[in-house]
Amino acid sequence: MAKLERYIADQVRARAAYHVPAGEPRVKLDAMESPYSLPIEVRDRWLHALRDLAINRYPAVDHYQRLKKRLAAESGLAPGCEIVLGNGSDEILQNLLLAMSPDVTVVAPTPTFVMYEQIASLLGRRFVGVPLKDDFGLDVRALKDALTRHAPALLFLAYPNNPTGILYQRAEIEELLAIEDALIVVDEAYYPFAQATVIDKLATHPQLMVLRTLSKQGLAGMRFGWLAADPVWTHELEKVRLPYNINSVTVATIGFALDYADVFADQARRIRDERAKLFGALAAIATVWPSEANFLLFRPHKAHEAGRIHRELEARGVLIKNVSHHPGLTGCLRVTVGTPDENQVFLAALAQAL
Repeated sequence: MAKLERYIADQVRARAAYHVPAGEPRVKLDAMESPYSLPIEVRDRWLHALRDLAINRYPAVDHYQRLKKRLAAESGLAPGCEIVLGNGSDEILQNLLLAMSPDVTVVAPTPTFVMYEQIASLLGRRFVGVPLKDDFGLDVRALKDALTRHAPALLFLAYPNNPTGILYQRAEIEELLAIEDALIVVDEAYYPFAQATVIDKLATHPQLMVLRTLSKQGLAGMRFGWLAADPVWTHELEKVRLPYNINSVTVATIGFALDYADVFADQARRIRDERAKLFGALAAIATVWPSEANFLLFRPHKAHEAGRIHRELEARGVLIKNVSHHPGLTGCLRVTVGTPDENQVFLAALAQAL
C-alpha cells in the first residue's frame, strides 16, 4: 500500500472527499435544492421532447451554440462577450484553475463556498482566505490588500454568499474591479432569489467573469452551469473543457427549461415568500441572518448545542446542514427554504430539539 500511495499527490491524500449524506430523509433541507418539481403537465412535455434524442450520437456542436445564444439573450449579455458551458459550475471552477498559471493565487472572503478552496488545494494552487467582518460583510480593505500583495490573483466572490446568504453591496464589487491586476469571478448561483447581478459590467471590465448555474432553481439533477466572460478568457477555457462535457439530455432539458422560464420564476417567487416567513419564525428562537439566497443561516442561542440539534433533527427525518465546524461559523446551522409544509415540519422538529 505504501508503494501505491506514492502515486497519489500529497494534496489529494491530505483531504477528505466531499461528503454527501446517504439515505432519504423525510424533509431534505441541506443542499439548497429547489423543493419544487416540474408540474406534471410540463413534465410530460419534457419527456415527450426527449423521446427523439439521438443518444447513440455524441452531442452536436451546433446544439451547444444554440444553447449559448439563448442563455446570452435571456441574461442580457452584452454583444462581444461569450459563454462557456460546464457540467455544473464546479467543473467550470476547476477548468478555470486548470487554465491559470500555477503562480496565480486564489483569494476568497471566508467563510464561503467550500469548493473554492478545495479545488484550489487539490490542483496545488495557493489559497488565501480573507475573513469577513463580524456581520459577514466584505472587508474590502483587507481584500484589496490581499489581491495586491498576492498578484497575480484570482478572486472568487459568491454573490450572494454561501453559507451566509449575504448579498454584498454592488459598490464594493465595483471598488474591487478597479484593481487592474486581479481577475474576479462573481458566482451568481443564487441569482433567481437575489435578483441582483453584475453581468452588465462584463462589457467594460474584461477582468470580470460571471458564473451561473440552474441547479438552485430546480435542475440540480442536470448538473449544468455556464460562465460569461470576455472572449480572451473563454477562448482559453475551451481548451481545457473536456469534449462533449454537456450530455444531450442536459442540452435538451436546459433548452426546454428556458421555454418554461415563467414556471421556474414563479417557483423562485414562492421560495422568496417562504424565506421571509421562515426568517420570522427562526428569529423568535435563534439568531438568524438576513439572506438573499434560498437558505438561511442561524445560530441557536445555546451555540454549543448545534451538533446535538443537528443530530436530533436528522433522527426526526429532517436533514439540514451543520456548518458549525467551519471557521467563523461556530454554532451555526444552515437550512434550505422548503415548501410551506416542509418548513413547518422543520420548525416543529427544531422546537422539540431546542
